[in-house]
Amino acid sequence: MKKIIVLIAISVSFILITNNQAYSNWDPVKRCVVDANGDCVPNTILSALPFLRIVPDSRAGGMGDAGIAISPDANAMHFNAAKLPFGERDFELAATYTPWLRNLGLNDIYLAYLAGYNKLDDMQAIGYSLRFFSMGEITFTDDQGDPAGFGKPREFEIAGAYSRKLGKNFSAALSGKYVYSNLASGQNVGGTEIKSAHAFAADISAYYKTKVKLGNYDSNLDFGLSITNLGNKISYSESVDKDFISANFGLGSALTINFDDYNALTIALDINKLLLPTPDTTGHKYDGSPIEAALVSWYDAPGGFMEEMREFYYSLGVEYWYDKQFAVRGGYFYEHPLKGNRQFFSVGLGIKYNVYGMNLSYLVPTNNIKNPLDNTLRFTILFDFESI
Repeated sequence: MKKIIVLIAISVSFILITNNQAYSNWDPVKRCVVDANGDCVPNTILSALPFLRIVPDSRAGGMGDAGIAISPDANAMHFNAAKLPFGERDFELAATYTPWLRNLGLNDIYLAYLAGYNKLDDMQAIGYSLRFFSMGEITFTDDQGDPAGFGKPREFEIAGAYSRKLGKNFSAALSGKYVYSNLASGQNVGGTEIKSAHAFAADISAYYKTKVKLGNYDSNLDFGLSITNLGNKISYSESVDKDFISANFGLGSALTINFDDYNALTIALDINKLLLPTPDTTGHKYDGSPIEAALVSWYDAPGGFMEEMREFYYSLGVEYWYDKQFAVRGGYFYEHPLKGNRQFFSVGLGIKYNVYGMNLSYLVPTNNIKNPLDNTLRFTILFDFESI
């Protein structure tokens, strides 16, 4: 514990020093980097393969995308595979369908997700998932705007995980994944042929749960840590200038209050941060390795410490279960206006019956920034093969 405290103190000191060395266009009053007119400049972190960060689970989707520490199910593969040994079932599958840009009248853009897990015994489990993102059919054009053929951009991810309990209340997991992205393969831009991109990545996660007493109610307090999508940089051409994929740091907690045998309430909070370099306002592009970028991402913001804090985004969700069969959910997602400005409420419903379960979620935007899931209903179906 003393070593951890010293490490935190050194880290905070280093960040504060970095803050003092921030660029001269940092406005200490507005606490942002400003342009020539004195207006705050958005400085959103961009990455390749952003579809890896789309939440595929309707249960978490109804809770403001909070899912790192909530009770485990098959969709833990996306949030935190370390939860799998604590699952209630020995074998479970989940399938999710998420329409994309439905508000624009598009019907052929969607995210499909299939995930599952098997317990090998009481101490260990394996998980697996398949994510497929279809962007429909697109008409390509040349520099003059003339048609240059048709294409069906698509991306997919195949992942596997091994998770093991390291104690009565603690577990850890390691996941590996292969990612394929074909956005405009075969097209030619400025004499450069566009190719498909490939990536290999890993997730590292941990989970801890404990029982607590809140008044007269028996409760569970769970914590999760998940570092996802640590993998190679990619390019869609022969260029040596490659882009980072969407590596992410996530920390979550969930408190479940069991009022009686029929009623339970869960309150969950997730805090996330992309492990990617902050764009430099001078136009310089960071060219280190993915591991170096993950470390640099904690102290490289042009605005110093205050801007680093803005790069965290938050998910707050609640879930009420009656008789472990019917669930009502709600949540809120917040991202700083200068770092993407995604802000929305979400609501959801859940039902379990025999071997089947279904979750529904609906997103309601709270600002004028368009979200691809605005006013969209997405659903997940779960199969409990243990009951069969």
